[in-house]
Amino acid sequence: MNGEGARRRDVTVADVAKAAQVSKAQAARALGNYGAVSDDVRERVLAAAEALSYRPNELARSMNTGKSHTIGVVVGDIENPHFGLATRGITDAAKKAGYNVILVNTDEDRAAEVEAVRVLLDKRVDGLIVAPASSVDTEHLRQVHQSGRPLVFLDRSGGTLDVETVAVDMAKISLQATQYLLGAGHRRIAFISTLRTDSPYRADMVLDSSQIADRLEGMRQAYLAAGLPFPEDLVRLNAGDADSIRSITREVLRGPEQATAVVASDGLIALSVVEAIQELGLSIPADVSFLMYDDFPWTRLTSPPLTVIAQPVYNMGAAAAKALIRQMEGLPRAAPAQFTATLVRRGSVGTVRAAAAAPKLGQLAGEPA
Repeated sequence: MNGEGARRRDVTVADVAKAAQVSKAQAARALGNYGAVSDDVRERVLAAAEALSYRPNELARSMNTGKSHTIGVVVGDIENPHFGLATRGITDAAKKAGYNVILVNTDEDRAAEVEAVRVLLDKRVDGLIVAPASSVDTEHLRQVHQSGRPLVFLDRSGGTLDVETVAVDMAKISLQATQYLLGAGHRRIAFISTLRTDSPYRADMVLDSSQIADRLEGMRQAYLAAGLPFPEDLVRLNAGDADSIRSITREVLRGPEQATAVVASDGLIALSVVEAIQELGLSIPADVSFLMYDDFPWTRLTSPPLTVIAQPVYNMGAAAAKALIRQMEGLPRAAPAQFTATLVRRGSVGTVRAAAAAPKLGQLAGEPA
């Protein structure tokens, strides 16, 4: 086999030293930017490294310096545009500060998250940004925190852990959004989420996700303030794939106690909910009102444009990276960044009178009234 067909051997520090006509120790100091080395030697070494297309062994460097200049990021679902946008904010801020990012997806599974954290620590990342799959079962994250490894939570809290957290006040914006729906006359408001639970929702349940728990608490507070009973039967969790989301949507829109408004907890759920509503031949907002969390360009292109709860997701990701970098560089902890979600009112919420006047779903499907 000729040389062109063979795998090219990686250029080593010894190769650079030989080309620069200096010792290996001098070349290592010049390339690693540590220790005493003359300007002449540094220039020769750097010129040789460029000519040879030398790339440093990052693992060896991290073992020598204790720094890898990498950040580990653990999120639940990279298919969800919410996390995609947050990750973009993280990587942009990290790159500007000279750090690389290693991203791991857990599919919102705690066991996968435990393994992801272990792998990233084995790779000697300098710090971790985690969107916890569970805000309750966080022992693995407690161990990271107690070890002194820099750690920031994104989007969700870690329960009682005193870890810097970048998130919005979900209970507050959920209260506001529910009051808006109640003000339009809606009493039967469905809430659909992918959060996994072992049983149907009950008000006394301890939920793994602080985000979902806070959203439901905001809804309950709005009903309580209005002197109305909270429709627990319309809180539907465990909405897994698109088929189950469409099935749940059909369920909450059936029968005499059907929902007159549906709230989707993220953009992926929203797509399947809207699809199911269309398949049923119902109209938004004449037959059913619709509201979703997160604002993406497509929500303005539907007919009608969708009412959303907008979060500054990109800025939250960037803030999480900056907070982690401050920790990694030994700087004092800054005041927590304050982020606010906004209810963006468009055309997908109407008065309940319009929905009440519409034919029942059974009639639309040709079933007896």
